[in-house]
Amino acid sequence: MSDLSHPPLQALETRIPAPVIAVLIAAAMHLLPPVTELGEGLVVLRQVMLDLSWQLSGLCALAAFLGFMRLRTTINPLKPERASVLVTDGIYRYTRNPMYLSLLLLLLGYAIDLWYWPALLGPTAYVVYITRFQILPEERVLEDKFGADYLAYKQRVRRWI
Repeated sequence: MSDLSHPPLQALETRIPAPVIAVLIAAAMHLLPPVTELGEGLVVLRQVMLDLSWQLSGLCALAAFLGFMRLRTTINPLKPERASVLVTDGIYRYTRNPMYLSLLLLLLGYAIDLWYWPALLGPTAYVVYITRFQILPEERVLEDKFGADYLAYKQRVRRWI
């Protein structure tokens, strides 16, 4: 089994912004083969799922940004050490990572739009990458910075949903 703390892998930690990762994954999803025609009932279901995922994405992002702005702390995930306050209210009562969840919902919506099961590999790859190279390093910094308060928060609130 490979060591995830290996120095070349550590070099990727908090280096590439999550939106860039999401765009790269979406581009890879776009390269998948085209979809066959759907029955009319499935077209309606597909559109409802697509609209819902993208609307939830927007709500998650807006709520997350408002929470950070209200407490006047950084939203820069590339510099988690700059966090001045631990945000635990609002949407952060339900998910520790609403901004990353927002991007995941966009990718899920895109996978639905493509309507081809291999497209689901995109959101899966996003979760794996962001968890390893963004969330886990952020959590280490927040644990060091906020100590017991952050550890208690981690016990109460799940990472994704």
